[in-house]
Amino acid sequence: MRDPYDVLGVKREASADEIKKAYRKLAKSLHPDLNPGKPEIEKRFKEVSAAYDLLGDAEKRAKFDRGEIDAGGNPRADAAFRDAWARRGGPGGGPGGGGPGGGAWDGTAGAGFDPSDIFDELFGRRRRPGAGGAGSFKSRGADVTYALTIDFLEAARGGTRRIKLADGRTLDVNIPPGTESGNTLRLKQQGSPGLGGGPAGNAFIEITVAPHHLFRREGADIHIEAPVALQEALLGGSIEVPTIDGRVSVKLPKGANTGTKLRLKGRGVAQGKKGERGDQYVTLKVVLPDPPDAELTRFVEGWAKGRRDKVRSGEGWED
Repeated sequence: MRDPYDVLGVKREASADEIKKAYRKLAKSLHPDLNPGKPEIEKRFKEVSAAYDLLGDAEKRAKFDRGEIDAGGNPRADAAFRDAWARRGGPGGGPGGGGPGGGAWDGTAGAGFDPSDIFDELFGRRRRPGAGGAGSFKSRGADVTYALTIDFLEAARGGTRRIKLADGRTLDVNIPPGTESGNTLRLKQQGSPGLGGGPAGNAFIEITVAPHHLFRREGADIHIEAPVALQEALLGGSIEVPTIDGRVSVKLPKGANTGTKLRLKGRGVAQGKKGERGDQYVTLKVVLPDPPDAELTRFVEGWAKGRRDKVRSGEGWED
């Protein structure tokens, strides 16, 4: 049998964690359940398992490193001779052994170690009652991933979307309020079926939220730009603005200008375990009549005579 370090592809000074990691990687790719009808891979899998059976047990590994056992875990002839000599009270040992090379090898080293425990972790397996060996384990099915695009309001308010799975089944997926692009929804045991009666894998739904023509989201807050007429900006009043829950009335202050921002408390998106909602911010944009109003034009011409209002100030705008 080949050197177990070479079989696992690790250095002799590798740590226990490095050995376990190397074994996990190889076992996951070589396991016979995932490679049916491939005897060469099955042979390689058995070789990898035997190597880890030896190196994964600290006591066996130490004996192998000292040359007391071979790669198959069997006592070497010279080591067995030393053990027998020690049991007879030869130099360096006594009854039961205790000196260099002493101590009887009784085959119980690492008796509590079971490589199949790794498979429970790797494949989510469990033994069938009364059965043994790697073939008696059930294998969990593979996970599958789907991409789903939802509209802005559906993501903000939450809802239910019916999707079609790869195997033809349809499933109603719950969209939590406040869902964002990049969120992933987990559907337990809706993935590929397991092997040997094992449980199915999970399905993961990767969400993309389509942009909205009015709303823009920042965290839990909603932002929107609202056009207002000149008279509304100058004189104030009320306008209706859309929110993710429907239209609401908003009061405009007198003398509002482009860039004036109004806050609608609690009109944003619900987030967190408590479902607390953010706010909606309405940014005003003053819009002149189109086409220009003749009466307004004449008034502004008369009003503007002799005026020189500084509306451009700051760095780069000084007159």
